[in-house]
Amino acid sequence: RLSCIRNNIWLACCGVVSAGLAVLSSFGLMLFCGVPFVVTVANAPFLILGVGVDDMFIMIASWEQSSRKKEKSNVKSLLAETYAEAALSVTITTLTDVLAFFIGTWTAFPSVRSFCLYTGTAFVFCYVYTMTFFGAIVVLNHKREQGNRHWLTCMPVRVEENQAEKSCLYNACCIGSCSRQSSQAESEHPMSIFFKKYYGPFFTNKWIKLLVVVLYGAYLGGSIYGCTQIREGIDLRNLASDDSYIVPYYDDDDKYFSAYGPRVMAVITESVDYWNETVRLGIENCTQNLE
Repeated sequence: RLSCIRNNIWLACCGVVSAGLAVLSSFGLMLFCGVPFVVTVANAPFLILGVGVDDMFIMIASWEQSSRKKEKSNVKSLLAETYAEAALSVTITTLTDVLAFFIGTWTAFPSVRSFCLYTGTAFVFCYVYTMTFFGAIVVLNHKREQGNRHWLTCMPVRVEENQAEKSCLYNACCIGSCSRQSSQAESEHPMSIFFKKYYGPFFTNKWIKLLVVVLYGAYLGGSIYGCTQIREGIDLRNLASDDSYIVPYYDDDDKYFSAYGPRVMAVITESVDYWNETVRLGIENCTQNLE
């Protein structure tokens, strides 16, 4: 926003900090519990950041809607209505993410199991910080706006008599906004209007609802069939590029040598007098017996 009062840069930064705190908390807890840290876990912060920022947008949007409907309400009622609107969406998305990753801990691959444990726990912490830390930041930002304070310095913004003579840049940075309006709640976002007036009524049509149910049934059937076809394992040829020499090697290995099974090795774990011919013959006989 081109307004030194309505600008929410610090609010957005705190939303990212909230996701970062969730990553630090989950990593610290897992390391304290002795869960091994593998290199794939380093990808987890990017997933948490995406979900945390999404939750941040939901919270801010719900707060804006609540403040537009109840301009004269106190902060407690605004925050209560914000949680009533946003907490359900945030909770459902968090539960599905946590469930998906904790199911992944059943895998036989230790690296995947560690990744799922770290990421699933981070989603739990992300939810906690969004519902507590970020909610408090939203309230503090609202009090700053109500106090007509600058977004960067938090100092009270003065209203000058010759505001109309100043440039738009000066007004936006030092006085209020380019439009020279006070920090009142803004009008509804065009995207919200689109979903309310066009998208929602379109999908509440009885024929569209029937079509959605049919499509969802087809999707659900395909998903159940796909789950029955899943096989756990890893194809090493998929780890190399298409033009790599590794690909024809594994193709030929599967074609010509797959019937022989895995290699079997015999290991002598004690000291042996290899210079003694009798011992060498005994080792040779042992090898022949194994074959």
